[in-house]
Amino acid sequence: MEEEFHELTDRVRAELRSPQDLVAYERLLGLARKNTPAGREELARMLIAVERPLWAREIAAFILGCAGDKRAFETLVLLLNYRDPVRCATAAHALGRLGDPRTARAAAALATNPLRTAYALHPVRLLAELRAPQSVPALIATLERLLTPHNPYWRVALACVEGLGALGDRRAVPALTAAVTHPRLAAAAAASLARLGVHEDVTAPDGAAATDVPDDGDDARAARTAGRVPGPERGAGPGGGQGLSG
Repeated sequence: MEEEFHELTDRVRAELRSPQDLVAYERLLGLARKNTPAGREELARMLIAVERPLWAREIAAFILGCAGDKRAFETLVLLLNYRDPVRCATAAHALGRLGDPRTARAAAALATNPLRTAYALHPVRLLAELRAPQSVPALIATLERLLTPHNPYWRVALACVEGLGALGDRRAVPALTAAVTHPRLAAAAAASLARLGVHEDVTAPDGAAATDVPDDGDDARAARTAGRVPGPERGAGPGGGQGLSG
């Protein structure tokens, strides 16, 4: 967890706004370094204490989650569903190490919820990592829902395609075959099908190159429109973006 923890704490340090914040931040880092039962108890109390800043609960949940402490589950799932992709990624990393059987069910519920598609990228990736019974059905259902013209969430669809290839379950063949017809997904879908022993022509429709996927930047930039989708804290209308076939 070292690299991910350092990335988290470096990001959080930039969010500190007062000397009191810095004191609390240093206290959290001290608890993480000690890694004692008493320290974990203090971190767990922080998750349910009132008026704690989000960054403090995020650090506490990450430490506990990576240590396999199931008291972090609720906070990590909340963060997995958060509007900030960086926090979603941090939560997914900790949930992948938590070992809680509820994780796959929660990730599947988030991935398959059409109202949460803007935030589904990391739940989808987490499902592929977990290789749980819920993983393949949830990824298939999510992918099939996204195989519509001009759907703005092609990155989520691509993560489904890649995850289904990694999981190697032949139940995914029909959905992956349908994905081959979408220029942004064609190459990845053909590669996933090949891993399942199925070979498809990846020539994209309308003369578009199947491997010609524009670089829209990292997850944070790609999710700028996602902030307009109803979230745990605020919301308006659905976000925009480029479609699967556009």
